[in-house]
Amino acid sequence: MQKVEISPSLMCMNLDKFQEEICFLDSHVDSYHIDIMDGHFVPNITLSPWFVEEVRKLSSLPMSAHLMVKDQPFWVQQMIDIKCEWICMHAEVINSLAFRLIDQIHNEGLKAGVVLNPETPIEVIMPYIELLDKVTIMTVDPGFAGQRFLDSTLDKIVDLRRLREENNYNYLIEMDGSSSRKTFKKIDEAGPDIYIVGRSGLFALTDNISESWDIMTNDYFEMTGKKLN
Repeated sequence: MQKVEISPSLMCMNLDKFQEEICFLDSHVDSYHIDIMDGHFVPNITLSPWFVEEVRKLSSLPMSAHLMVKDQPFWVQQMIDIKCEWICMHAEVINSLAFRLIDQIHNEGLKAGVVLNPETPIEVIMPYIELLDKVTIMTVDPGFAGQRFLDSTLDKIVDLRRLREENNYNYLIEMDGSSSRKTFKKIDEAGPDIYIVGRSGLFALTDNISESWDIMTNDYFEMTGKKLN
């Protein structure tokens, strides 16, 4: 049975309980998802390289930076400087620089990923897909938590699985957006390797992270018949 990895989106966590929630999640999840937004690529500003360093004081788990930014080279270098394990760039703004930025990340011993917005087809990344360590499919419009889940985006996950099998590619497939009780079944049927969970799926379920985790894992089991742990 395929193992599902869980990567909480830390922009959705309760920052007034930062230490408590990181310490709990550290023994339950596989990695952390860090949204970096510049207010230009999307109309929001969230986390930063400083935040990654703060999480590192409490955790040794891998962290994945999702760069929702216009100036990708600048932010890629920022994440390289702090040795963020995964650096994931938006295909919509890197295509003229894709090979150089992927090589730059790999030359530092880090992993390179690409993120596709809901309207962006897989064909955009085909010239360099074999170089990628991860492909992230946005299942909502990017920039803000709590947006409408877009069922049509799941077709890209299915297509990425097929391409990986046919061509022996090595990338992981990740879904990002509104992963919760309402969507677990349809996401499971598409079959990503990594679920990003945020407000609706985890952090907003209760005021207690342990109780919220139990609810989330029970919801996942009820919807899919599978256990997360």
